[in-house]
Amino acid sequence: MKLIRMVFRGVRDAFKSVFRNFSLSIASVSCISITLVVVAVALLASFNVNNFTETIKKDVTIIVFVESKATDSDLNTIEKNIKKIGNVDSIKLKTKQQEKKELMEEDDVFKSYLGDMDDDELPLKDSFLVKVSKLEEIKDTVEKIKKIELVDTVNYGESMVQQMLNAFKVIRNGTIIIVVALIIVNIFLIVNTIKLAIFARKREISIMRLVGASNLSIKYPFVIEGMVIGMIGSIVPILITIYGYTYFYTYFDGKLFSSLIKLINPQPFVLYVSLIILGIGMVVGMIGSSRAVRKYLKV
Repeated sequence: MKLIRMVFRGVRDAFKSVFRNFSLSIASVSCISITLVVVAVALLASFNVNNFTETIKKDVTIIVFVESKATDSDLNTIEKNIKKIGNVDSIKLKTKQQEKKELMEEDDVFKSYLGDMDDDELPLKDSFLVKVSKLEEIKDTVEKIKKIELVDTVNYGESMVQQMLNAFKVIRNGTIIIVVALIIVNIFLIVNTIKLAIFARKREISIMRLVGASNLSIKYPFVIEGMVIGMIGSIVPILITIYGYTYFYTYFDGKLFSSLIKLINPQPFVLYVSLIILGIGMVVGMIGSSRAVRKYLKV
């Protein structure tokens, strides 16, 4: 019962302090809101970059062309050797007869050119269509496939894939750095806000000490106050996340530049990101308050 009373008293005092030091609270909430907006943008970008990578992984296919002299037995051996390499999600044999059929169905020019040819006369090669598990290791996988006996050429659009992977990696690493830096800035802001609140209530704290108040009962309201400031500061970023991203998704029709780069559907994605932003605001507020109390109250 005593614990429950302390919790309610702490929450009450925290809200009182926020409104009592209204100008300081507004300044802190404004700064936190601005930084959390940037954090929200960074999170949205980071999650979408991961989604782009997964989409590319599903679409990128390594085409392994086999030498014309390879027999059916050789094809089985090559398939087994590719599987042994690792990082292979799936592998499918595409014979030159299948390739001939697809080309003839695709264009009448191929039909007239290839239609009368026997299998031995076809200027086509058997191939394997390989999809990888880890796109980041595709270059190493291709190099190993090239060393397999009777493999002629290997193609996967190396230049484009590598450029996209490098760009996504830079964006992902950049967003992580931004989020961490802004969290540190938020903690600094909260520390200074709580520091000023403590200074303004120095007489009240002295009286609490004289009447035998414990360190926890003195510290607790300030920690809750930081959490409240963090919660209020996250409201605007959450609204921007929900409505801003939904508009962005609708405006670009769910994709950027090409159908390969698809955006994550807003629902329930924006709700998850909003919860993360709210959690960051609350946790950062509590951490900042706790550090300020320890440093300036010495409790």
